[in-house]
Amino acid sequence: MIKPVLLWTDALVFLLVFIVVAFGFYARRYEHLRAPWREVVRGRIAVASLVVLTFYTVTGLLDSLHYRKALPMQDGQVEVQYAGDVVSVLDGLLGGIATQAEKTYSAPFATTLFTRETVVDENGVQQRIFPRLKYGGAHLKDPLRERAADIAGRSLMAFVQALLFMLALFVLLALLLGRHWNSTVLTTAKRLWHGESGVPWRTFMITVSLLVFLVLLIANLAPVWHVFGTDKVGKDVLYETIKSIRTGLVIGTLTTLIMLPFAVLLGMMAGYFRGWVDDVIQYLYTTLNSIPGVLLIAASVLMMQVYMDTHPELFETMAERADLRLLFLCLILGITSWTGLCRLLRGETLKLRELDYVQAANAFGVSRSVIMVRHLLPNLMHIVLISVVIDFSGLVLAEAVLSYVGVGVDPTTLSWGNMINSARLEMAREPMVWWSLLAAFSFMFTLVLAANLFSDAVRDAFDPRMRR
Repeated sequence: MIKPVLLWTDALVFLLVFIVVAFGFYARRYEHLRAPWREVVRGRIAVASLVVLTFYTVTGLLDSLHYRKALPMQDGQVEVQYAGDVVSVLDGLLGGIATQAEKTYSAPFATTLFTRETVVDENGVQQRIFPRLKYGGAHLKDPLRERAADIAGRSLMAFVQALLFMLALFVLLALLLGRHWNSTVLTTAKRLWHGESGVPWRTFMITVSLLVFLVLLIANLAPVWHVFGTDKVGKDVLYETIKSIRTGLVIGTLTTLIMLPFAVLLGMMAGYFRGWVDDVIQYLYTTLNSIPGVLLIAASVLMMQVYMDTHPELFETMAERADLRLLFLCLILGITSWTGLCRLLRGETLKLRELDYVQAANAFGVSRSVIMVRHLLPNLMHIVLISVVIDFSGLVLAEAVLSYVGVGVDPTTLSWGNMINSARLEMAREPMVWWSLLAAFSFMFTLVLAANLFSDAVRDAFDPRMRR
């Protein structure tokens, strides 16, 4: 029995998903909206990047479905009590990785701790040895001889499973596209393999298969090995890195959701009305840009932290407390990052308001609000969309930087920034602990690289000058 838990960030994340899906159905009705997206999915790099972003998004959505488990009923207990820990569907899929904690540091695929400890043997003699891990390689009797063969065997099993998945995916695509193209399965398969279609399906299948291989590799290795080692308190680094995906996505998406209304509304108003409205809005974003962003964010986050410390009764669980700080960080980043897009939209609106169709609408007495919504906004959407996609990667990196300087997300929240902040001291110790930094860097680098490559394709497809 479980009790669903809806955090503030969960609600906003699924609201954003609903908006994206609704826009997708809306765009299907109009050719001028469908055409740019067809151009996007015709590029191999864009398709590969989109698959990677989808993989990260699905992982973040699974980690946004939270609940609390029911505690065992005691004698005479009438009301069901629930655990104080809030877990997600992703935690259930990851299984026991979250609970397989060691004593302290251990290297990737190690069977012993990273540092020596003094132990007393059966004869009462003290020895300095590397103690055996509780979970990492515990299924092996002779780790020195069996470790390489066990890792190779499990990796081979994951490769075979991924290969079977790729074949099944290839056959399924051939069946579905064969009906659409009115061709046989064999002919469709040859067209797919030789890339004789508008969409690079071969790139899609290879990218999906690689990601599935990584998932299956983790599924085969993680239950018995610490793939990325453990941290100072013995927690699995791979688990922490995967759980940090949601934090990066929340920072990148919810900040955009908060920023857009300010940027779009004020940018169009400044460019269309001009006069004192333009002066006030320019003064507003010029003043906001004059304030150092890090200092403003630090002051706001610390004020929020003081409020939460003085009102602990408002939070039923620690997850709700950490979630509120994450939401507040998104709010502050959104308030401080709308100025650049607002300036771009103001300049474009100043140009659009002088065009013939806008002047004709004014001459016929069309209200200003209708002109802004029906004539100006559709012609500004390519700028909005390009800016949103490009700013996403910058916001993900901003979280890492802010957490590094201590004004980011709550210390109890798993994030790449907190992992990098912890690795600052680990890299300075002797012997050096490098795997936490490598894990956080690898996952964050892949997400940011995919977002940047996809943003390039979106910019080329939606920019009218690039299309010409």
